[in-house]
Amino acid sequence: MADPGMSVTPYWELTFDADGDPDGAERDRLLGEVTGHGVRDLIVFAHGWNNDRSGATALYRQFFAPIPKLAPKARIGYVGVIWPSMRFCDEPIPDFPRSAVAAEAVESPAAALDKDTRRALLEAFPGRATVVEQLAGLLERRPADGLERFGQLVRVLVDVEPRGPQPLLAADTLTDGASGGESVLFSGDTADLCGEFAQALASLQEGGPAAGFALPNPWDGAKELLRQATYYAMKRRGGIVGQRGLGPLLGRLAAEAPEVRVHLVGHSFGGRLVSFALLGLEDGVRTVKSVTLLQGAFSHYAFADRLPHDPRAAGALRGRQSRIDGPLVCCYSHFDQALGTLYPLASRMADDNRTIAPPEPPVEEFGLPGLGQVLGAEWGAMGHDGVQAVPGTRSLDLAAALSGPLAASGCVNVDAAAVVNKGGPPAGAHSDIVHPELARVVLAAGRIG
Repeated sequence: MADPGMSVTPYWELTFDADGDPDGAERDRLLGEVTGHGVRDLIVFAHGWNNDRSGATALYRQFFAPIPKLAPKARIGYVGVIWPSMRFCDEPIPDFPRSAVAAEAVESPAAALDKDTRRALLEAFPGRATVVEQLAGLLERRPADGLERFGQLVRVLVDVEPRGPQPLLAADTLTDGASGGESVLFSGDTADLCGEFAQALASLQEGGPAAGFALPNPWDGAKELLRQATYYAMKRRGGIVGQRGLGPLLGRLAAEAPEVRVHLVGHSFGGRLVSFALLGLEDGVRTVKSVTLLQGAFSHYAFADRLPHDPRAAGALRGRQSRIDGPLVCCYSHFDQALGTLYPLASRMADDNRTIAPPEPPVEEFGLPGLGQVLGAEWGAMGHDGVQAVPGTRSLDLAAALSGPLAASGCVNVDAAAVVNKGGPPAGAHSDIVHPELARVVLAAGRIG
């Protein structure tokens, strides 16, 4: 088992590449050892945006730590999923230390790319070193005529698999069984896109935009365009790893250890990964007993049979919650700025051209604090307001979720804002998930102990 410094035991890691192929030795180790350790309940956790294995294992170490005392009699095993994603280093993670370089980046989130973020981009998009350096140079110089070139380079960076898995794996909703046309995020006017991101970022600063409603420089939103385009690629990658990697592996686990009850947990894009694993499960596999989403960074309509604003469209995972022999629990928080404002804006840009133009955001006394609310209904994320448009979904606050048994099946929304509330712009509380209360939600969802 990996990492002797892990807070729990038995613990395994499963590493997947961008195509969803697992590390064979790690896979075989888990399949060969889990029964011998007497594991009854196996908690499988997939991280979200993250820069390296050490960061992922640090998250798992801290999140898993209280579980043995919370369920002392349960026979629990733990799996940390490692998959190739990345995080911009100006996004602080509450209660996690950060490097001095990253700390400097947080002080000026609109500044050029810091060294750590450059390295993360190079690792996430191998073979694009020249593109990354050109992007960094443009962000530093901000030439008046350079935005269109910046947009072209962003598109080159994220289009790393032109002949790879189909783009449907980046779509959370489908129209008549297919995703739509070309993404505005990658085909629209770069100056306009950057201008919208600059306005959104201004709305997140304390006190809102300056009086007078002056429009910010589009270059103030250029780094955010790069960030969101990069995260769009990570979102697509999470779907690939879930459906083509983790899902089939869980099928093998069910065949070799049928008595082991599996509980999937995912943060951010890791929530999308574990949800898309339900697409990759073989028919008849019933060993997945719960799925818990922590600030899930994908559409709140992903499980819907029909979208309220478009009866032709449905969620890419419609009905897949029925593959869980237990509940789908979605923890969300309105303090998550990444999902409350920037995600719906980027999702509207990244969606296909079939969708009607969004309404103009209301201009309130601070400027644009209503932006997320206007876009949120159609473009909202699981981690901001929970599962939507799925009949029978139950809604609880965190105290209610922890005071009694959760539903044995179906979708359950849990407002976790009581603990998920720390973090500043641009991500807010998106990564504020290491809390014993959330570990208790995982146990309650899986009826563990």
